[in-house]
Amino acid sequence: MNHSPQSKAVVLLSGGLDSFVAAALAREAGFALYALTIDYNQRHRVELESARRIAANLRVERHVVLPLDLTAFGGSALTSADIAVPKDGVGASGEGGIPLTYVPARNTIFLSLTLGFAEVVDAQDIFIGVNALDYSGYPDCRAEFIEAFANMAALATKAGVEGAPVRINTPLQFMTKADIAREAARLELDAGLSWSCYDPTEDGKHCGQCDSCRLRAKGFIEAGLPDPTVYA
Repeated sequence: MNHSPQSKAVVLLSGGLDSFVAAALAREAGFALYALTIDYNQRHRVELESARRIAANLRVERHVVLPLDLTAFGGSALTSADIAVPKDGVGASGEGGIPLTYVPARNTIFLSLTLGFAEVVDAQDIFIGVNALDYSGYPDCRAEFIEAFANMAALATKAGVEGAPVRINTPLQFMTKADIAREAARLELDAGLSWSCYDPTEDGKHCGQCDSCRLRAKGFIEAGLPDPTVYA
């Protein structure tokens, strides 16, 4: 579906490969891109630099990096120094099969902020790189959550009440990591600009052991593509 150059989309840009590909797909569809990155004082804050590089690479109209210190809550391996990032294989989970890297209500919080930004810039589309196949342990990456959020957004916003509710686009929802790596290659993206690791080494490399590193490496291998990532 092609859109006029006037059509705007807000992309939730983490700096990871998924959000990079989602943003590039929005650009391919003809949207003018606006990017929102949340600096939640995450353990892997190096991804913020990746987000800036990606925003420049995709020539976004405006890139907002919003500080929101979720370490004040804690409760996740990504926001609490007391919880170690699991290194024992994909699917390392806490109670109920939810990974320890799950940040409580993160996508609900982030999508709410993205929704506010979309209203301000008059964008009717939001793009988010959620994926239910690789990260099915995260409840806020599932299709039913996205659908429910879209329904809520239609009730909660001026645009929605006036009959122009925002659309939440999840182009990677049912892709494997290999599919996403292939899509990055098709879009001629430099995947090396993106960052996946939850627990970077002190010298700025991907640890190679956390769930996110394992999924990334596996995706490139299964796609039969060279992996530009520097692992420890």
